[in-house]
Amino acid sequence: MTDIYYIEDDASIAQSVKEYLEQYDFRVTVYDTIAGARAAIGKMCPQLVLLDWNMPDGQGDRLCRFIRSEWSELPIIFLTVKDDAKDIVAGFKDGADDYVVKPFELTVLHSRILALLRRAGQTGQARLRCDDIILDQEKLSVYLGKEELTLSLPEYQLLQLLMENKGKTVMRGQILEHVWDSNGNYVNDNTLTVTMKRLREKLHHPACIKTIRSFGYRMEDTL
Repeated sequence: MTDIYYIEDDASIAQSVKEYLEQYDFRVTVYDTIAGARAAIGKMCPQLVLLDWNMPDGQGDRLCRFIRSEWSELPIIFLTVKDDAKDIVAGFKDGADDYVVKPFELTVLHSRILALLRRAGQTGQARLRCDDIILDQEKLSVYLGKEELTLSLPEYQLLQLLMENKGKTVMRGQILEHVWDSNGNYVNDNTLTVTMKRLREKLHHPACIKTIRSFGYRMEDTL
């Protein structure tokens, strides 16, 4: 499921977009203020942002510049009535990837979102995500929100395996073979239990890691 944050103060437009996109396996969270959206993005970054320009507590261009300064590759689409050429150019200069003028067809918006996500696909594959846990496979880094965590190699490989199989139960034997046997380290089953305990502690005991008793573990979004 793809997480989208929609920053829009018109409740009817926001609800129409939300209902339409959620038919296509998107999860749309609406924020009606710049401040609320900025706080939410700081806690958990979505996979795409839809952004109105005129908001009750400020202008969307400021939020766009903030997002781009912190997350250089996060896709951003302006959805706005501002249709003057200079406004469109300014939107792209502020860091937007696309610019859609209201009123718009929902089918067209959906197509533009899909196209933008395809272009960002390589980045998306490099970054695995479950709730507010992000694993960057290019940097070999793990983040809880914006906090970077320090994991041991077995902890990282365990988390990576579970995130690659998000929504599926990974058997204990599979994990032992993947994390330890592949490295030439033959260990007993208790090693996995201890490693999982330490990983959960470092991740502040996330609800998204489930223990499937007698079988293994599963990661799934809960937020």
